[in-house]
Amino acid sequence: MPHNVKIPDYVIDRIMAKRGRLAVFKDFEASKTALLVIDMQNFYVAEVDTAISIVPNINRIASACREKGAAVFWVIMRCADEEGSPSQWPLYHNFFFTEAKGQNHLTKLSPGNPGYEIYPDLDVREEDSIVTKRRFSPFVAGASDLHERLQEMGIENLIVTGTATNMCSESTARDAMMLDYKVVMVEDANAARFDDDHLVGLTSFYQSFGDVRSTDGVIGMIS
Repeated sequence: MPHNVKIPDYVIDRIMAKRGRLAVFKDFEASKTALLVIDMQNFYVAEVDTAISIVPNINRIASACREKGAAVFWVIMRCADEEGSPSQWPLYHNFFFTEAKGQNHLTKLSPGNPGYEIYPDLDVREEDSIVTKRRFSPFVAGASDLHERLQEMGIENLIVTGTATNMCSESTARDAMMLDYKVVMVEDANAARFDDDHLVGLTSFYQSFGDVRSTDGVIGMIS
C-alpha cells in the first residue's frame, strides 16, 4: 500500500521562514529536464508493497516526460560485473552486512540474476536511457557516467523518483543539487519500506536541497 504521510507543520514553517515560498521552482523547460528513476529493480521492489504502489505514478511521469520532450533515465544498482564476480563496493559489502546478507545483496544486484532486472510492470521504452551505478548516488565520482551524459544533453532540471526515498533517491537528489541541478523529489513516486523512513528522506531534502511535489504537480510543471 502507498505511504500515507504528511510533511510536518514544523518543516513547512521552517521552509517558509527560510525562503518565503514552498516551491523554489515554478516550472521546468522540457528540453532541459530529465526524469531519474532510481533502483526500481526486482531486488528492491518485488516484495515491498510501498515500492510496488509507486509504479503507476512513475509510469505516468515517464509518459508525460516523453510526450513533452523530457528525457527518461532508469538508474540501476550494479554491484559486480556479473554474478559471481567480486564486489565493486567491498567496503559496503564487507562491513555493513552480515556475511550472508552481504552476499545476498552482491549476488542479486549483479547482471544475470533476476533481482538485477527492472521491475516488469515499469514502462521502459526503447528511447529511454539506462544507467548503471556503483554507489547509492550516481553522482559520486566514478559511480556512473550520468552527470557527463546529462551535461552533454544540456540538462539543468531533474525529477527524482524511485526507492528507497531516504537512501538512494535522497542521496541522488542531494548530490544533484550540489552539482547545481534544479531538483524535485516526487512524494508519491518515491518509496521506502516504512513510512517514517520515507518521510525523513523527503523532509531533510525539502528544507535545503529542492522541492517536493506530487505526481500531478510535477507533471504540471513540465512546460
